[in-house]
Amino acid sequence: MKRALETVRAVCPHDCPDTCGLVVSVDPADGRAVALRGDKDHPFTRGFLCQKVSNYLERVYHPGRVLYPMRRVGRKGEGRFERITWAAAIKEIAARFRESAASPAGPQAVLPYSYAGTMGKLMYASLDRRFFHRYGASLLARTICAEAGSVGCDVTLGTRAMIDPEAAVHARYIINWGSNTAVTNSHFWKIEFEARKRGAKIITVDPYRSPTAARSDWWVPVRPGTDAALALGVMHVIFREGWQDQDYLDRYCLGTDQLRDRVLAEFPPERVARITGLSAEDVERFAREYARSSELFGGPALIRLNYGLQRHGGGGTAVRTVVCLPALTGDWRHVGGGALLSTSKAYPFDNAFLERPDLIPPGTRTVNMVQLAEALHGELPGPKVAALFVYNSNPASVCPDQSRVLSGLKREDLFTVVHEQFQTDTADYADILLPATTQLEHFDLHGSYGHLYVQANNPAIAPLGEAKPNTEVFRLLAREMGYEPELFEVTDEELAKGALNGTNGYVYPQREAFDGISLDAVKAGPVRLNVPTNWTPFAEGGFGTPSGKCEFYSEREARAGRDPLPHYAPPHEDPQTRPDLAAKYPLQMLTPPAPSFLNSSFVNVDTLRKTAGEVTVEMHPADATARGIADGQTVTVFNDRGRFRAKALVGDAVKPGVVVSLGLWWARYTDDGANCNTTTSTALTDLGGGATFFDNLVEVTAN
Repeated sequence: MKRALETVRAVCPHDCPDTCGLVVSVDPADGRAVALRGDKDHPFTRGFLCQKVSNYLERVYHPGRVLYPMRRVGRKGEGRFERITWAAAIKEIAARFRESAASPAGPQAVLPYSYAGTMGKLMYASLDRRFFHRYGASLLARTICAEAGSVGCDVTLGTRAMIDPEAAVHARYIINWGSNTAVTNSHFWKIEFEARKRGAKIITVDPYRSPTAARSDWWVPVRPGTDAALALGVMHVIFREGWQDQDYLDRYCLGTDQLRDRVLAEFPPERVARITGLSAEDVERFAREYARSSELFGGPALIRLNYGLQRHGGGGTAVRTVVCLPALTGDWRHVGGGALLSTSKAYPFDNAFLERPDLIPPGTRTVNMVQLAEALHGELPGPKVAALFVYNSNPASVCPDQSRVLSGLKREDLFTVVHEQFQTDTADYADILLPATTQLEHFDLHGSYGHLYVQANNPAIAPLGEAKPNTEVFRLLAREMGYEPELFEVTDEELAKGALNGTNGYVYPQREAFDGISLDAVKAGPVRLNVPTNWTPFAEGGFGTPSGKCEFYSEREARAGRDPLPHYAPPHEDPQTRPDLAAKYPLQMLTPPAPSFLNSSFVNVDTLRKTAGEVTVEMHPADATARGIADGQTVTVFNDRGRFRAKALVGDAVKPGVVVSLGLWWARYTDDGANCNTTTSTALTDLGGGATFFDNLVEVTAN
């Protein structure tokens, strides 16, 4: 008689705001997962999955899984390895770390490199951080994705721009600002669509006619990197017409008069039109519809902003400026109104308990992960990197200035460890390659940056081969290094309980959001944070700034020597401010992830790669004609940093002067061994030291 399948509740671990609930069906006869679907009982994700995670079992059981520890036998970059034991791998890594610690450069010559290959609290940042803090390795500023926007938000609001995402159904004017919501936040898009059925209007501000823009009521094709100028122009019209919520400004905001004076004097629609590439009439219309949303459309306005609009030189200030708008209009007062960047700060996880920053030796340097090329070539303050430990990331594909990253990884005097599920572009350069578990093979705890539910990922199957989760790898290393058992001999479930409950005095502020939430409860299914239904966190101020108000004028920025008011900071490589550079490389290139991929994740999954097709670059007909380029032709995209080949797609999805290449392809799946990051720069954003992937002037030529 055939046994019934067992079901296990799990969580999607990938870097996406939706953090979907999963249900895995397992055949008890052999312990193999045979089906995976969305959790229909999850209050936010409600049972449907994106194309990528629908194919997750193809990832788990992929024939390319790394299943055993391996040591390099070929040249770096060749990807040739021999199998070794875990004991031998751990002994060799520990020996090299001891050697580095004893050298004149000291332990700071060791650099951990990780990001959001998994968003679980334990696998993202727990015993790994404890280990490297205890060892004294260089710190890593994990800024590559969200830091500019996070810091920009903090300047104005003292926290993230957030609302109850489920309440967005009550909004009536929804702006996707730098957010391809239909693809990258599909469950929130469903809420937007429901709001539209109730009378809402959906607008997308984006230089690229993304799937979201194409399905919106109005696409506003702002020129790359000029979002702050558009927001300031909207403010000009609001103040000029007297459409502001003066009561909200008087009660809960700081610096209103200074902001009014600036925008009225400096950002009339005509000037904003010249900067943004929009018409002055569209700037006026946008401001009118946004500020008078309740009158025109019957409800509040909501800005869903995302990280695309902050990946340029002025990106932090752009986010800082956009999140001022709901205070001008008073939309923070209303259910479903305001702005949403991330709900991550609503979760009071005890990160200090997980990571133990108190173990960091005084004076330890910090390396910005965006500048890995400089770090590997010894161009940053402090010692040259002698050992690199990569996990939860694929820097050979995702880092800017790719050619120099790869030349750094080829150094024979660099000892590189990679803990991975697959032999990625980065793994090809490893000296020691360690097998990592997938989400179905380990336990973890999850918050979200797109909803308000705490979840536990319960392991559904045993680890394949000899794969181990991050936590176990660092337990093994800590034992070999002779580190204190009380720091590392703690189970994953004990770590999760500490993150939820706080132990050893490490208690995060605003703990009441976790009141009544236990680990046993979240293992059984998603549990909503202890916040009200239709939560409006800033309806009566309550901002996290030093003043407790929405700070249009920031004394902290003034003390730091920066402009204390919202302003427009152009991209580093802006054709209007860098005509010299634009004469050589006149096209502004954006490189958002392909819908079939998530940055470089899923590229090796055959089903998804076939859906993605091939490396492409989208061009406006005027730019293509001027270069003698036909639709479908193979072209070269280049600047003085590098070049890559792509298929030209000629159409009206971009405006003249803008090109778009969807990423991020692995080298082995391209015909020239390069992706778009051969052209991107390691220059940083104005706030937060973030990456500037969308601040990139290039030229395109027919091959």
